[in-house]
Amino acid sequence: MTLDEVMDQLKLLGTEQTKKTFSRHGAKEPLFGVKIGDLKPLVKQVKKDQALALALYDTGNHDAMYLAGLSVDPKAMTREQLQNWVERAYWHMLAECTVANVAAESHYALDLAREWMASTEETVASCGWSTYTSYLSVTPDEQLDFAEIRRLLKQVEKTIHQERNRVRYTMNNFVIAVGSFVAGLHEEALEVSGNIGKVHVDVGQTACKVPLAADYIEKVKAKGRIGVKKKTCIC
Repeated sequence: MTLDEVMDQLKLLGTEQTKKTFSRHGAKEPLFGVKIGDLKPLVKQVKKDQALALALYDTGNHDAMYLAGLSVDPKAMTREQLQNWVERAYWHMLAECTVANVAAESHYALDLAREWMASTEETVASCGWSTYTSYLSVTPDEQLDFAEIRRLLKQVEKTIHQERNRVRYTMNNFVIAVGSFVAGLHEEALEVSGNIGKVHVDVGQTACKVPLAADYIEKVKAKGRIGVKKKTCIC
């Protein structure tokens, strides 16, 4: 498919209701309002064309940018391309899902996560925490730096309630990820989750809720899923 053909398909798949929903959450024009599930049939057609996936992101259209994240080959992404993506991810769905998940499966996952987490830009920082979170979900424990993760848990414990809005949200998710995906640090993450308690995040005029980290981890434990990794975090 050509770029124009994909954009035409996205336009046909868009609905006003979905567009309004995305807009309430933070999406801006241009966008068609395509449900994530409706993007999946297009992924197969775009997936073999890295140049097309990159072109989709460059359109600045939210739906096309999200499709790019589902279709691109993370291992083929350069550091510069990923940096360009995070700089253009203007709202949390793109930053914390699209860019973070692709970066997490790239060759630059940890380098970029660390750099972005320290950013003064809220969206970039939240992307950094999400990148590390996604990295934990797909990486074997023996390849993880437990000492660094412990330091990050302590950082969250000390600073989360003073952090920027979306950074608070992604820090909370980081604690959940450690407690759920990293068996060797489960108890430590559970302790931190109890210490931080409820995290308040302004989610605007939406029905979104911030999960209580301790409860979420306990539910994963009850299902016998502690330490079970994902095959991919791109979704």
